[in-house]
Amino acid sequence: MPASSSASAAPSAATSSAASAAGSFVPSPVAAEPPDPLAGVELAPLRARIAFLSQEEQERVERAVRFSAEAHLGQKRISGEPYVTHPVAVTEILAEWHMDVQALVAALLHDVMEDTAITKQTIAEQFGKVSADLVDGVSKLDKIEAHSQEQAQAENFRKMILAMARDVRVILIKLADRLHNMRTLDAVRPQKQRRIARETLEIYAPIANRLGLNNLFRELQELSFRYLYPLRYRVLSKAVRAARGNRREVVGKLTAAVQERLPQWLIEAEVWGREKHIYGIYRKMVEKQLTFSQVLDIYGFRVVVKDIPTCYLALGALHELYKPVPGKFKDYIAIPKGNGYQSLHTTLIGPYGTPLEIQIRTREMHQVAESGVASHWLYKDSADGMSDIQQRTHNWLQSLLELQSTSGDSTEFLEHVKIDLFPGEVFVFSPKGQIYNLPRGATAVDFAYSVHTDIGNRCVACRINGDLMPLRTELKNGDQVEIITAAHASPNPAWLAYVRTGRARAQIRHFLKTSQQEESIALGERLLNHALRGHGLTLGAFSSAIWDRLLREIGAHNREEVFTDIGLGKRLPAILAKRLAALIESVGAEDADGQPVKPRAPGSILIRGSEGMTVQLAKCCRPIPGDPIVGLMCKGQGMEVHMNDCPNLSRNRADRERWVDVEWEPDGERLFDVAIRIITENRRGVLAKVAAAIAEQQSNIQHVSMDGERAAHTQIYFTVQVSDRPHLARVMRALRRIPEVVRIARLRSTEQK
Repeated sequence: MPASSSASAAPSAATSSAASAAGSFVPSPVAAEPPDPLAGVELAPLRARIAFLSQEEQERVERAVRFSAEAHLGQKRISGEPYVTHPVAVTEILAEWHMDVQALVAALLHDVMEDTAITKQTIAEQFGKVSADLVDGVSKLDKIEAHSQEQAQAENFRKMILAMARDVRVILIKLADRLHNMRTLDAVRPQKQRRIARETLEIYAPIANRLGLNNLFRELQELSFRYLYPLRYRVLSKAVRAARGNRREVVGKLTAAVQERLPQWLIEAEVWGREKHIYGIYRKMVEKQLTFSQVLDIYGFRVVVKDIPTCYLALGALHELYKPVPGKFKDYIAIPKGNGYQSLHTTLIGPYGTPLEIQIRTREMHQVAESGVASHWLYKDSADGMSDIQQRTHNWLQSLLELQSTSGDSTEFLEHVKIDLFPGEVFVFSPKGQIYNLPRGATAVDFAYSVHTDIGNRCVACRINGDLMPLRTELKNGDQVEIITAAHASPNPAWLAYVRTGRARAQIRHFLKTSQQEESIALGERLLNHALRGHGLTLGAFSSAIWDRLLREIGAHNREEVFTDIGLGKRLPAILAKRLAALIESVGAEDADGQPVKPRAPGSILIRGSEGMTVQLAKCCRPIPGDPIVGLMCKGQGMEVHMNDCPNLSRNRADRERWVDVEWEPDGERLFDVAIRIITENRRGVLAKVAAAIAEQQSNIQHVSMDGERAAHTQIYFTVQVSDRPHLARVMRALRRIPEVVRIARLRSTEQK
């Protein structure tokens, strides 16, 4: 031990003085040897796995091992092991994929920037810029101004994803890091186990699947399930072990039957049964409401042949051996999955009604299915077929960069990425025959945005298989989709309720936010100008110096931010106007001609009714031009325009600072919805007469419903469109002239049927 060594090396004071008195020579204390940073670390497995590297590269890895051990010297894992055992284990996982030396070095050093004083510059000087960039991409952000752990996690994830978009090795290192952490999660307290397991199941396992790392994907799922639902995991694993003996006999017989039939068709193939994973069993039980025995009665087999034509020949042989289940055939060779996976899937009914799920693929497809994007490094010699998955991965990573540019913050970005991580199940075609891979439940709007952002933003209708269909229609496999666009169309906020892809959701939100900000700036400027008139001022009276003082006081970056906050109701224009008036008192305000500003009456803000998202007509009273109105600022939403006698407005009388004087702008051209109730005699043809009278007054009917509970009379509820109050009066006069009409009244929205 170092402590005992230094204690024994230091001579006592008595010995020292006695020796001096005797005049004898006393040697200097011997310094203790520093502890070996690699003591107790088993390196043989790593050395065996990096044998594929050149001698020079192996020496570089050895140097990185020692560098990492020295940096982490004295640090322990929760299990009590030296911390360096973790980066060594992560590097072993990457070495199994034959990753290059830059990635292996980065894996050995992936925690040094986060947990030690080592800087990125030091790593770059010692091991090169590429490895340093990889370490930086995996490392968490040092200082994040986050309000919660979730926000901090989202910001770190965003940083990692953007680094991964530049170099996919970043995520491969992170996945290997997460896999080893999951394998050693026993040492962590249960609450943290569940948090890490949930994060792994929701984010890292889907990423592994998206990159085609099937084995890693399955293991992460199994480990996450084990720690997230420990009791369910134990019950199912025990049941699987108990059933394994009986299943082995059935699998053996079915395998023998398949192996006997294929040579009869001159097909050389490897055939083996696929073991069901516990989490896969659990998901199938939950999603399809099946019992354990029902799930376990489905047997899976994999058939690997030499080339693509033989795949289809093997399919024919197996369909002749056992009857296929209609609708259970999928050709992922002709139409690969988004992660590059290719295979033929078919379900057969075997002897005694036993269902068989069979996958048929080539050896190259099998390599990609098991190793995904890592097969680029693992199978460098067999380059055929590798370019496709690399291109797909590149396209996906570029889509992440696009999501980043349109997402408002890290939490929103994480939400969009989670949506896109789940594998696509629907393949649809454009009119030109191009194939698009979309998630289950995707709609025509999702398709439009997958084609191009401008197509999505301007879409107004769609044709599916030649028929006009609503934009919210869910797409099915094989649908041909044509999007109809209009030059001045824009995204509808209602689309957010049913779009499924992260790309569509991000682009819609981005457009709405941009539009809302522009409208908010314009409205905020009008509101502040209006509030300043009460002080005899206008916005033009303020110098840049006064604006700078105001911005410093309220903590805003620029005038546009102030106007936006006013337009969204986050700041009150009256308060800001009062502060600006106080700042200018000592200077005095002048107009454009240098003359002192004279006070003017504040006046009212003019409302057109078509301002956009920042000025909304209240749905509780549905005002129309001609109605006396008042504006109410709603925090984060802008201004709502109410009728003066609206009950909802009276509830806000205590907060009069949020009220704004508004008037209708004359000569508006927009049509407004109004609800009316008509009580008529219950006679044949009365509805047609009422509809004709409304149409004669150039009014559109938006909605109609009837209540015929009374025997003698019928209540008819209409939503009609009018330009103003006089227009509504003309419509109601025309309706009163119909003999069968007993009573007519305008309704507020809350009174509607």
